Amino acid sequence: MAIMFTGHSLFLALVMLALSTVEESASNYSDWVAFAENVDQYEEQKLEAFRTSEKMKKAVIHPGLYFNADEIPALRQKSRTSHLHLFRTIRSAVSAMLSNPSYYLPPPKHTDFAAKWNEIYGNNLPPLALYCLLCPEDKAALDFVVEYMDRMAGYKDWLVENAPGDEVPVGHSLTGFATAFDFLYASLDDGRRQKYFAKIWTMSEELYEYSKVRSWGKQLLHNHQATNMLALLVGALVAGGGTESQANTWKHAVVDVMEKTLFLLNHIVDGSLDEGVAYGSYTAKSITQYIYLAQRHFGINNLGNNWLKMHFWFYYATLLPGFQRTVGIADSNYNWFYGPESQLVFLDKFVLKNGMGNWLAQQIRKHRPKDGPMVPSTAQRWSTLHTEYLWYDPGLTPHPPPDYGHAKMHIFPNWGVVTYGAGLPSTQTNTFVSFKSGRLGGRAVYDIVHFQPYSWIDGWRSFNPGHEHPDQNSFTFAPNGVPFITEALYGPKYTFLNNVLMFAPAVSKSCFYPWEGQVTEDCSSKWLKYKHDLAADCQGRVVAAMERGGIIFIRGEGGGAYNPKLKLKSLQRNLLLLHPQLLLLVDQIHLHDDSPLEVATSFFHNVDVPFEETVIDDVHGAFIRQRDGTYKMYWMDDTGYSEKAVVASIMYPRGYPYNGTNYVNVTTHLRSPITRAVYLFIGPSIEVQSFNVHGNSQQLNVFITTDEHAYASYLWTGEDKSHSVFAQVIADRQKILFERTSAIRSAAVSEIRDYIGLVEQNLQHFKPVFQQLEKQILSRVRNTDSFRKTAERLLQFSDKRQTEEAIDRIFAISQQQQGKGKRNRKVAKGFIDAGPDIFAEIEVNERKVRQKAQTLAQKELPVDEEEEMKDLLDFVDITYRQPKNGILIKGQSGLAQMLATARSSAPSMSASYTRLFLILNILIFFVMLAMQLTWFQKAKSLHGQRCLYAVLLIDSCILLWLYSSCSQSQC
Repeated sequence: MAIMFTGHSLFLALVMLALSTVEESASNYSDWVAFAENVDQYEEQKLEAFRTSEKMKKAVIHPGLYFNADEIPALRQKSRTSHLHLFRTIRSAVSAMLSNPSYYLPPPKHTDFAAKWNEIYGNNLPPLALYCLLCPEDKAALDFVVEYMDRMAGYKDWLVENAPGDEVPVGHSLTGFATAFDFLYASLDDGRRQKYFAKIWTMSEELYEYSKVRSWGKQLLHNHQATNMLALLVGALVAGGGTESQANTWKHAVVDVMEKTLFLLNHIVDGSLDEGVAYGSYTAKSITQYIYLAQRHFGINNLGNNWLKMHFWFYYATLLPGFQRTVGIADSNYNWFYGPESQLVFLDKFVLKNGMGNWLAQQIRKHRPKDGPMVPSTAQRWSTLHTEYLWYDPGLTPHPPPDYGHAKMHIFPNWGVVTYGAGLPSTQTNTFVSFKSGRLGGRAVYDIVHFQPYSWIDGWRSFNPGHEHPDQNSFTFAPNGVPFITEALYGPKYTFLNNVLMFAPAVSKSCFYPWEGQVTEDCSSKWLKYKHDLAADCQGRVVAAMERGGIIFIRGEGGGAYNPKLKLKSLQRNLLLLHPQLLLLVDQIHLHDDSPLEVATSFFHNVDVPFEETVIDDVHGAFIRQRDGTYKMYWMDDTGYSEKAVVASIMYPRGYPYNGTNYVNVTTHLRSPITRAVYLFIGPSIEVQSFNVHGNSQQLNVFITTDEHAYASYLWTGEDKSHSVFAQVIADRQKILFERTSAIRSAAVSEIRDYIGLVEQNLQHFKPVFQQLEKQILSRVRNTDSFRKTAERLLQFSDKRQTEEAIDRIFAISQQQQGKGKRNRKVAKGFIDAGPDIFAEIEVNERKVRQKAQTLAQKELPVDEEEEMKDLLDFVDITYRQPKNGILIKGQSGLAQMLATARSSAPSMSASYTRLFLILNILIFFVMLAMQLTWFQKAKSLHGQRCLYAVLLIDSCILLWLYSSCSQSQC
């Protein structure tokens, strides 16, 4: 059940708008959102402020968003002492902007601003404004930022022309513009203050209205929602001063959504986000800012959130050796889109308080690449510098996590991800391995969608895991910290672009017939398929993940990610890291007796370096060349046969941030019921001398001899659980066991039954203060025409039969107040409490209107609704196009469809009926026209011809009306 305060905000709008017509505002925004612990004391202070407001000039309310004016001297002092390293980074960013104004300044013309993705302009404003605040003597920088804001304030809107349905650019622009306005308020003249204020108000109002009908308004835990809701909150806090209580409606809407978000995050106990590290940093940037602002302005404390306590490990345990690159699960760049230094210092100051966040932020900044594909985009690289500066606590001495320097395994049970060797320096012995096999959206979200413990969750419509990939049972391998097998990063949602399997022949319509991939694969959309049918139930599972004696073992089950008609009984993937530069991978495909499958094909990617073919003693393989040597892989099935692979590269369609990927494609012929494929991945300092495979239906034995070691690996892959171990490895006579008792056990998410009580407890300082404000303001409302007009306007949402009565009752209360000047506060409070409770009704009605608008918008959109996905791209056109070089899979002809552009959507019922009537009317029109040209042309009766002409004219009008309706509904 959503916690809504709409009624209270409408109450404030009513009484405060009336107040504004008869006297100057009793207080300013910063006064009446300051939350005193003692409500009675707070109310007394407000009454006193009201009495003296006529005699005192209003105080300046800015800055107030992140800090107050009296904190500015301390901030400037820190720029020369404890925060000097951060100040230098900010100053360097500002110097770069000033040195290239044609690039960094918003274009003079709105058409140029709207012609491309424009989040860069909103993102760069806050650090620029903070620099001007820290260095008021730099007039060139102040002139630059004023020109910057003048141009943005002059635009009619902040949308992108070819993405009119995506308000994410507006969110970035509003956040940056409002933050800069707050920081620089004292440096602006009155004309600019009014102009900028008006722009912030207008854009906040528009964003609020969009939130009622756009999908991001209801899709929780998604980067679009967090970005836009933060923008709306910042706009409301900055522009919501004086008597403008409409801003309170915006604040209430944001708090409602974001508290739901944090409530759901409380279920995600591993600190992860399903969108991956890159997009996760995007969402977390907004969440950390919301948590800070909600505590500062509303007294809402979310610092004990389970997700927040573990979020540090989402950054640390996903870092490849060298602190530059992260695991590329889901849509990703090479590391992070936003931060993560800001998020890390936030976690350290408010949650961890042990120096680990400061240390990791320090390491990431120290090792940031200066050039190449891992350099942050100019649109995001500086966008969180201001919050990093404000949140950095120099009193927390940076130090690494315990046991730093030794490779450790980390399991994200909600995400379904295992990593090993993360967060280490880049040396020859430091190896990184990752494995992914989880539930769509993460375990908590998946279970909430399927078990429905909360009535306010509308299945998958309340979420959007569209940035995920069809990647259950995928893995990566980076011996020596050098990426050998990688994710394919941000690209189309095709199964073959992940390190997983496809099967043939297909049993349903597939993207690359006759091959069939995972059920979430989408042939024509930029989003992953997730809302309906088989895709909605997609899941993989990490069965076991353990480390023994320097050897790691991981087992995953991915059969639940494929169409049940394939009759896959099990799809098991086993990883054994025998040596930092020697990884053994075993796939077992177990078929039902009636399975139609004949072949399987596996993919292995490297997004940076192309593969080359090799073969030794009829064992086929591939390799890549790196600076420190050659990285090789070989394969065979459980009979010892090695099939020649396809080694190729593929270009992504235009509009994705990366050109494409390089891959090895190995095809295996299936035998019923069990087939196994064995792969060996070798670093440059190891020479493999022998590689043999033997097995039966329950067990597989792999023997490997290198120039220094001998390994015998025994895998029990069958369903017979009487055997006490998953695997056994004998490494140079040392026996290592991986027991079944250490298997990962998953349980369904437990319902938090007292949801309302939990959220109400969080809001304990928020709601009561607004209620007290309603009472004290009402006690001073005079009976005016403006009061009646405002009431009539706001009460239009309520029952018309009660409207006049309600207004009369409010009017009567105002009448009582006239002429009674001073009154005992208890008496005033008494008659206020006796006032009409019409605002609860308004709240209910407005909620119904909002839900009706969302339902209507949902019906008018296609089922697999797409929002523009250019939120982090600098490209204008992201349409799919057929590349020159297609994918090559041996023996298959259906792959010419690889980048098909077909896009289907179910039209709404109203559009369907309009189309039907239009077609019927066209037919009737031509029938009557034919009658006129044949039969009536010969008739002598002039009256009959006139009647037909009249009917034709009327029918023409109906045709025009139907055509207009059809055009609007896009039928």
